Amino acid sequence: MMAAAIAGFLLGGTLIIAIGAQNAFVLRQGLKREHVFVLCFICALADAMLIAAGVAGLGTLVKQAPFLLKFITAGGAAFLFAYGLLAFRRAAFPGVLRAGDGGPLSLRTAITTVLAFTFLNPHVYLDTVVLLGSLSARYDGVDRVAYGAGACIASFTWFFSLGYGARLLSPWFARPTSWQALDTIIGVIMWALAGRLLWDLL
Repeated sequence: MMAAAIAGFLLGGTLIIAIGAQNAFVLRQGLKREHVFVLCFICALADAMLIAAGVAGLGTLVKQAPFLLKFITAGGAAFLFAYGLLAFRRAAFPGVLRAGDGGPLSLRTAITTVLAFTFLNPHVYLDTVVLLGSLSARYDGVDRVAYGAGACIASFTWFFSLGYGARLLSPWFARPTSWQALDTIIGVIMWALAGRLLWDLL
């Protein structure tokens, strides 16, 4: 059982740590210290739900519904392009990017944004539901549950480490130019991911 849990933890951690739109958003909110706990919990819980669905056998259904992934891909690409545009706009005006300045995201907006980053990304379904779900077939009974639990623990560990660990970078981000650099990187990531989604769609 322990071996299965460790295997799930390692694979889940490897898939989650990859730089993506969701991670970039959590990092930025962690630096601003806005709604950190809620956002980290939502991201980790969403992953846990998708992992559980995959381990329970939903991965096979997703494979048989390519039209669903195409719909999610198109919506995700549009959302990523729009958010990337906003990031480039923030980068163009670094003077308004100080963590203590006005204009913080409301809790509702932050939650809506992170849910969009999570569920409009078709790769999250491929990683959690399909890949982790398919690999869980190697285990039976308690070991299979332990494998899924290990992957879920990896998700909680990563998102809370990212959200609260961002505070260690606060001294560097006291300068507007640092926010400018971060938002430029975020914009590039968003547009690169949007381009990749459109490439997959076409």
